[in-house]
Amino acid sequence: MRVDVFDFDLPRELIALEPVVPRDASRLLHVTADGLRDRNFADLPDLIRPGDLLVTNDTKVIPAQLFGSRAARDDASAPASIEATLHKDLGDNKWRAFVRPAKRLRAGDEVRFGERLTARVVARDGGEIDFQFDAGTQSFSEALAQVGVTPLPPYIARRRAADKTDVSNYQTIFAADEGSVAAPTAGLHFTGDLLDRIKAAGAEHLSITLHVGAGTFLPVSVDDTDQHVMHSEWGEITQSQADAINAARAAGGRIIAVGTTALRLLESAADEDGRVQVFRGETDIFITPGYHFRAVDLLLTNFHLPRSTLFMLVCAFSGTDRMQATYTHAREQLYRFYSYGDACLLEKSE
Repeated sequence: MRVDVFDFDLPRELIALEPVVPRDASRLLHVTADGLRDRNFADLPDLIRPGDLLVTNDTKVIPAQLFGSRAARDDASAPASIEATLHKDLGDNKWRAFVRPAKRLRAGDEVRFGERLTARVVARDGGEIDFQFDAGTQSFSEALAQVGVTPLPPYIARRRAADKTDVSNYQTIFAADEGSVAAPTAGLHFTGDLLDRIKAAGAEHLSITLHVGAGTFLPVSVDDTDQHVMHSEWGEITQSQADAINAARAAGGRIIAVGTTALRLLESAADEDGRVQVFRGETDIFITPGYHFRAVDLLLTNFHLPRSTLFMLVCAFSGTDRMQATYTHAREQLYRFYSYGDACLLEKSE
């Protein structure tokens, strides 16, 4: 399928640079087969039914952006400034990162990030580097917390630097399991009070885990979706979680994925009959129109960028024509786009 099918004009000023306060004061566009309804996110309890199950992602964003310097080499090469964004945990303090400028690094080089964290280059593949980190007497996570920066999405980072408010703002209330370099942003709209009201409305909630990689930021640079390669991400659904999801659906409840990350993991774990199985490992599922959804009935998600894999996913879920019309309405009504923006509740196209 041609990528330009998923293009649209997005005024720069509609990309939100800051979240609204409180979180559930954001807007919510309800997208149904009958049309579009402008709501507030705090109205969500009115849009769900007793027995519904909201499935969120409890991954926690790490300060994955690092700024450092490569040491001088024996061949008299001068030190070089290095910017790295960690995106894949390879185990034993070894991480894969997107690096700028990667061409300044080769196997064996040492890079120092602040006073407490050094890394040796193990391998390089284009703009990606495998680093072996050494945090000295500290744990890697402790050292990373001291020198790392919250990795804001490029469309925000190009217009402002991350600050101390992003440490909490770019983290959902569900965050528990460290490992993401990007927030599952649909979850940013939730508050404890809103969860209480959802439960009072008769719906339940549980969290699964998908560690979001920096590959989610990468633009689609090919002309046809068949040529695009998705980066894999690690996720887990336990037996008790799978049982609860399947029980809710068997009892007639709807499975509401809170975010595209939760949806991708649920669909990766579902069998042909729609039953969610235990899952622990990598997924590189790439969902485009024509995909048959097996596990998810509704999708709660933010507004995505043109030509992105996430806009392709929502087009697959609710129909390309409907989503183009939805996004036209959102732009005309000045909805806020992207990670710190507003949300939409999508009903699945039959």
